[in-house]
Amino acid sequence: MARVDVLMPQMGESIAEGTLSKWLKKVGDPVKRDEPLFEISTDKVDAEIPAPAAGVLAEIKVQEGQTVPVQTVVGVLETEAGAAAPAPAKPEHPKAAAPPPSAPPVSRPEPPKAAAPPPPTAAPAMKRTDGDGGGGGVQTAEERLRTKSTPLVRKIAAEHSVDISRIPGSGYAGRVTKQDILGYIERAPTQQAPSPRPQAPGAIEHPSVEPWPGDRVEPWSKIRKITADHMVTSKRVSAHVASFFDVDFTRVAQLRANAKQTYAERGVNLTFLAFIVRACAENLRTHPVINAAVSGDSTIYRAEVNIGIAVALDWGLIVPVIKRADELSLMGLARAINDLGERARTKKLLPDDIQRGTFTITNPGGFGPFAGIPIINQPQVAILGVGAIEKRPKVVTAADGTDSIAIRTMGMLTMSYDHRVVDGADADKFLADVKKLLQEFPEGAV
Repeated sequence: MARVDVLMPQMGESIAEGTLSKWLKKVGDPVKRDEPLFEISTDKVDAEIPAPAAGVLAEIKVQEGQTVPVQTVVGVLETEAGAAAPAPAKPEHPKAAAPPPSAPPVSRPEPPKAAAPPPPTAAPAMKRTDGDGGGGGVQTAEERLRTKSTPLVRKIAAEHSVDISRIPGSGYAGRVTKQDILGYIERAPTQQAPSPRPQAPGAIEHPSVEPWPGDRVEPWSKIRKITADHMVTSKRVSAHVASFFDVDFTRVAQLRANAKQTYAERGVNLTFLAFIVRACAENLRTHPVINAAVSGDSTIYRAEVNIGIAVALDWGLIVPVIKRADELSLMGLARAINDLGERARTKKLLPDDIQRGTFTITNPGGFGPFAGIPIINQPQVAILGVGAIEKRPKVVTAADGTDSIAIRTMGMLTMSYDHRVVDGADADKFLADVKKLLQEFPEGAV
């Protein structure tokens, strides 16, 4: 028998730690290679982690709910000799002593005397956690690791004018975690320099309520806590305004009915959402202020059109992103929507799948509401909400000017936008163009 360590994976360069949210097997259970073994939750994504080999789960070292650095041994499999999948060399323990001089390099070698050697407590996979360079001068290994925190921590630090290197870190090898910086801001509010612009809050404090006898108290999951904090932050930071446009989807409904079988034969479900994404992608390029982000006192006009699609899950909300959506055909968009939605529901998304969004669409209409007012997905400046698409009576004007009441397929589009940078006229022009394209959608584009 051979013993194989099961590690906390690194789900992207900026991910330094993960929370083991659930074991899918018990000690003594047989495990097939690549069978889901446990679930993790990070600042970026929830995911199921497959077993690295076939065997039996012999030991659980990290319990459910524990947060540990990447490359930590979370469990051990007992396997038949040779059953383990080949794996790159790694330290036996996540906090091993400094590697001997003859140890092979695990990342790009640094020129002699250009910087301090890697910290002795850092596992090889954690040598780089993001793409940021160091500050001026030569930093010690501890300083480099401490200032190379996650993008979320650096964002909070920038918004509150906090020098990360001054904060004692409780994370891996002294890394400053989200809890560290929020606690620092909460404990020393008078040390923060006043800012002339709206700021994201430091620690988000949700009011406590006393449970009554018989009530069930369920602690938030990591994804629910992140969602709650982001929603409160967005409402405090952005000047939310909303516009409503009633859209006649009758032509789209006809084109969809004609093409649905052809799409299905190619394994793609053609939905109304695909047409809406197509209309938005085409018009975001001609209305750049909608495809933008706020950075301090500046507006960033994004070069790419990357549209996030909000997916409601039993355990929370996640927004996978269709990259370069304006370059995809209707078939490509429909396929991407199907793929991202399925991988979100089965916890197969990667961190890159939910990053670099420039505009978001949420589709609560599938649950029946006429309309809703969504909250902006920071740091974007607009989000489109899709109401229920259904048949309703509508006044129709004929070519000769006469009016009649007809049954049409209608749906309400709602867009929340950040009035700091998007004026009402800009938002309404964008929505008017989206509406026009949907009502006159070209048959050749299906």
